[in-house]
Amino acid sequence: MAQVFDRSSNALARASLVLTGLIVIALGVALNSLQRSPWVTKQGQRPDQPVPFSHKHHVEGLGLQCQYCHVSVEKSSYAGIPPTKTCMNCHSQIWTDAQLLEPVRHSWATGESINWIRVHDLPDYVYFNHEIHVNKGIGCASCHGRVDEMPLMYQQNTLQMEWCLNCHRNPGVNLRPASEIYNMAWAGPSSDKPVWCTTTGKGGPTAQGVSCVTKDPNNSNPEVAQVEAPKVGASGQSQVVSDAPAMTAMSPAVSYQRFTSQADLGHFLMDKYHIRTANELSSCEVCHR
Repeated sequence: MAQVFDRSSNALARASLVLTGLIVIALGVALNSLQRSPWVTKQGQRPDQPVPFSHKHHVEGLGLQCQYCHVSVEKSSYAGIPPTKTCMNCHSQIWTDAQLLEPVRHSWATGESINWIRVHDLPDYVYFNHEIHVNKGIGCASCHGRVDEMPLMYQQNTLQMEWCLNCHRNPGVNLRPASEIYNMAWAGPSSDKPVWCTTTGKGGPTAQGVSCVTKDPNNSNPEVAQVEAPKVGASGQSQVVSDAPAMTAMSPAVSYQRFTSQADLGHFLMDKYHIRTANELSSCEVCHR
């Protein structure tokens, strides 16, 4: 019986299998690149807002604090979008006729909310809490980038699960003192710019239990000023009375620890802030309830 397939068909079959495998691999790589691309993550995109609000102008130029507009960032799961009244606190006096601010004036006159387009928008199945991150020493710039340098707001990071887990596996690289939470330019300690930290023993938010300074506290020499006034005693002689409290005993010296690297500072803050272990933080149950 004559052969149905030529001998060359074996080579063709092998080549077809290899080509199919390469196509599957290429398709997987392409899909993986697509789901990480800004087309999906919206990273770096600047949506058209009803009002072209400039964080650079208001934060860097005018010096407004984050909490002035985002009042609930320290006590709520949401940072909050400022109401129209917050805008009108200033713009009822300045730029009162600017065409750019017409949507703000219309909202104030009618009571209708401004339809802002949310820039940092997590999926509905993800639970994210601003309060716990801020009160555990995570700065605004760690997630949102240098907002003070953005004329138009955009999403700097991917906000994908991989990005969140990278921080949760090693949170020390992003932890900072409570006094630096809203400091967009914070870069961590270095040999040229060390940081000194100590515990305060305060209750409340975890980050308040640590006090850090950028100047060597051991070189400070504070002086206690006393206001003295003459007072006539029972014997008719003048006596010196001080308004300062009597020093019955020397106050215990506060011990500060010096840090010259973010790794050492982060390890210290993880302990004092009572940050959970990497295995606990990277558990799916942290975000998915």
